[in-house]
Amino acid sequence: MLLGVNIDHVATLRQARLGVEPDPLMAAPLAIIGGADGITVHLREDRRHINDRDLRLLREIVPIELNLEMAATAEMIAIAKKVRPEMVTLVPEKRQELTTEGGLDVKNKKKQLKTAIKKLKDAGLPVSLFINPDTGDVEISKDIGADMVEIHTGMYADEKNKRKRGKELERVYTASEHGMNIGLFVNAGHGLNYFNVKPVASIAGLRGLYIGHSIVSRAVLVGLERAVMEMKDLISEAETEYP
Repeated sequence: MLLGVNIDHVATLRQARLGVEPDPLMAAPLAIIGGADGITVHLREDRRHINDRDLRLLREIVPIELNLEMAATAEMIAIAKKVRPEMVTLVPEKRQELTTEGGLDVKNKKKQLKTAIKKLKDAGLPVSLFINPDTGDVEISKDIGADMVEIHTGMYADEKNKRKRGKELERVYTASEHGMNIGLFVNAGHGLNYFNVKPVASIAGLRGLYIGHSIVSRAVLVGLERAVMEMKDLISEAETEYP
């Protein structure tokens, strides 16, 4: 199972002082040394953390999967076609949100998303959609041309009630299995950390997990290389414990 490490929050720390450090370009190689299979960045409309310079230079130095998270806008499509990451993940985006609050509204934005997917795929870029753990959303994603989906695990990760958390995990399982059954590659991510990752990592056939905030937070204390290595170990243990 792949581990894609999102390094947005390295840039968030830099932007707290509007300075030059810490530089995401320094973080990416350390994450790779620690075992990351991919590097993820979200280029937002307001450039609140990752900026155009970061993305351009990361494309030059990252030798593994570079996953560009972005909104389905004309500006971002043009940037993706120029930078040419290994994959594009279309995500919802609101200026006032602290972090992505949920999956794409694929039911009401089918036409816009289908157009964006076609433009990206015509340019030779694989496309993933960040969606809620809902089989209907999985079906729509397949119908409008997505190559893969990333199942939003935030509701599971944030739920404090054990019974309700179990139900949210079951939704993640069901949506993931349905996606694989209809021929999509399936990833998962959002809110996953060192304490809740194993149940999701145990899903057979899951292509990859995309994790950022938890790893960067731990890296503040133990270093990025070790933080990535520890997450990789947990994922490997889950695959062994729950074959």
